[in-house]
Amino acid sequence: MGEVFLARQISLDRMVALKTLSKDLAKKGDFVARFEREAKSMAKIDHPNVVKIYAVDSYKGIHFAAIEYIDGQSLQNWLDQLGRLSIADAVYVAIVSAEALKHAHSQNMVHRDIKPDNILVTRKGVVKVADFGLAKAMDEEVSMTQSGTGLGTPLYMAPEQARNAKHVDERVDIYALGATLYHLLTGKLPFNGKTALELIIAKEKGTYPTARSVRSEVPERLDLIIDKMMAKEPNHRYKSCEDVLRDLLALGLHGSTLSFIEGAEPVGTGHGGAATTLAGRTQGLGKTVAATQLPGAMTLGAMNDAAAGTTRIWYVQFEDERGKTVVEKHSTGRIVKMLASGKLTAKARAKFSADGAYYPLAQFPEFTKPVEESLARKAVAIRKEDMQGLYKKVDRAQKMFYIRRKVKDLSRNIFSMVSLVIVVGLMGLLVYLVVQYGKTIPSKIAHAIGFDDEDEKKSEVPVGVVPPQNLPQGQPAPPAR
Repeated sequence: MGEVFLARQISLDRMVALKTLSKDLAKKGDFVARFEREAKSMAKIDHPNVVKIYAVDSYKGIHFAAIEYIDGQSLQNWLDQLGRLSIADAVYVAIVSAEALKHAHSQNMVHRDIKPDNILVTRKGVVKVADFGLAKAMDEEVSMTQSGTGLGTPLYMAPEQARNAKHVDERVDIYALGATLYHLLTGKLPFNGKTALELIIAKEKGTYPTARSVRSEVPERLDLIIDKMMAKEPNHRYKSCEDVLRDLLALGLHGSTLSFIEGAEPVGTGHGGAATTLAGRTQGLGKTVAATQLPGAMTLGAMNDAAAGTTRIWYVQFEDERGKTVVEKHSTGRIVKMLASGKLTAKARAKFSADGAYYPLAQFPEFTKPVEESLARKAVAIRKEDMQGLYKKVDRAQKMFYIRRKVKDLSRNIFSMVSLVIVVGLMGLLVYLVVQYGKTIPSKIAHAIGFDDEDEKKSEVPVGVVPPQNLPQGQPAPPAR
């Protein structure tokens, strides 16, 4: 859309990135409106992990926006250098980006183009989400976004965004962030294709190698999180970045800084760092929940101490086979067995006091691993069902191919036989006509063209009369017999 210059803001004596709209596009009202919309979208988002915008204006026909200058490079540049990131660094970046997107979504803005190129890292290791140029207000009808067009980058774009970028919500950002996390962890893209169309078709199928299959050290639970972020159907994904953050933070895999940045400042220095623990987030992420109360008004440490035994009786809330919500009392061991048998799922909630609040089973140390194993079994079952469905489709397609080919061959043979019969019949008819009427045909032709009058006169001489002959003069004609 234009060019970007490094400039100095004289009034505040600071460096800025000056983004200008090209002169050709400046003549088109829709591009100017898009440029101004980008600036206004960015201005609504004030977060330490989002690139800021300082001003938007025009001067002598030049439309420009003054944007925060990032003295570093994009994650794509780092990927090109490193190949892939450590698990701690990749999860760190995902957490910071999810926090930034969560803030944008709270302002009713969807980014629509999350990718490594649009995640910048400063020299001090601060992660910044950039380029809200495709951002869209979820509650406004933007005429510049045409139905049936998929604005964004196909490599990371959600399937529904490829079909129609006009009617999307925050789940497209969650999908793109999941694809980005996959790329950071494995150094590879989940989907590949020679053209954008091939990529979109691959995403519509929704099958790709899991991160764990590409990189074995990726924890199974992190692999499941990525799968859920990148679910083909939006309704199967995380509903919000808050849900994504909760599960990523619970892993405890992230570090306090990016390991590939020398001299990166740790959390708490006021530069928007993002190290977090299961018990709470630091101020660098914009939210402190270190004092979050857990079930039964107990802190995490107290809960761990209290849950050491396996004979504790729990109040378990879950849906039975009829879909009815029920509450039952079970021991720790019984709940573990119910998870293993599939009678309980990860959606079940529990508490260990009658007056406490229900919390998901995964939040209790006793059930964290059983829930993970339950989710893993479910994911494997879903994949098997998907593969079985795919095999059935391929089998049906193959059978239909053979049937169509047989029908086509049969119809071709029938047509050839019918054609042969018709040709032989015509040839037989022609021979019959020649034999039957061959002698009279020449005379009929001669008669038709008028060359048979004299012959007909000659043929009309009475029987017994000898036609006159040319005799020498003086000789009588012979008597008639």
